[in-house]
Parts: sequence; C-alpha cells; structure tokens
Amino acid sequence: MARYALYADGAARGNPGPAAIGAVLYDSTGRSVVEISEAIGEATNNVAEYRALIAGLEAARAHAPDELLVRLDSQLLVRQLNGEYRVKADNLKPLYERARQLLATFPSVTIEHVPRARNKDADRLANQALDA
Repeated sequence: MARYALYADGAARGNPGPAAIGAVLYDSTGRSVVEISEAIGEATNNVAEYRALIAGLEAARAHAPDELLVRLDSQLLVRQLNGEYRVKADNLKPLYERARQLLATFPSVTIEHVPRARNKDADRLANQALDA
C-alpha cells in the first residue's frame, strides 16, 4: 500500500504581487521524492496556493499512491476542497475545478489544514523561488 503525503504552499509579496509555489511529496518512509519551487509571475496569495496544490497533485500522480494525505496551511483551500466553503471568487473557480479533477484520480485522499510551522519545507520552496 503506497501512502504519500503532499505539502503545498503558495506565496505572494503583495496581494496581488510577485508570486511563487512550493510543494513537497513524501513517500511512506518520509523521504522527499518530489520538490517543486517555481515563480509564477503576478498573482494573489490564494491563486498561488491553488497553483502549488495543482502542481503537487500533478507530480503525485506519477507515483500512483493508494492513499494521499494533502496538507495545506491555507484554511480557505482546505475548507473549499472539503466542501465547507463555496468558491465565490471567479478567478479561483477554474483552479478549484482543476484541483477537484486531480484529487478524483487518487483512490483515497485526505485534505488537512496544518499550521504554517508544520509546512516549512513547502513554504521554504515557495520563498526560494520568489527570492531567485
């Protein structure tokens, strides 16, 4: 049984402003198997958060996990993806739909909120791309 954990984070300096994404995929032993660190141009923080998640999910598909634990420090994304909040912002709707499509390709997915302190690696990768 392949269990993986995906941590993703987006960062924007200004809202909107220069933005970047970071994501880390860990295998069942806790080893990092994918790291994403990429500048995405001008975006809002929420757009960056969704883009980080989407990039991480696309990378996770190549590893075909039986179970995927998604951990995000954005309460908005977690609540939207878990069906607690509606997606009201028009610019987030296509990103939400793409994330839902990707999530549906995994046999089992759990989406959890984690404090920023527990999302350090993804946060570091996003900020690294912003600083580059």
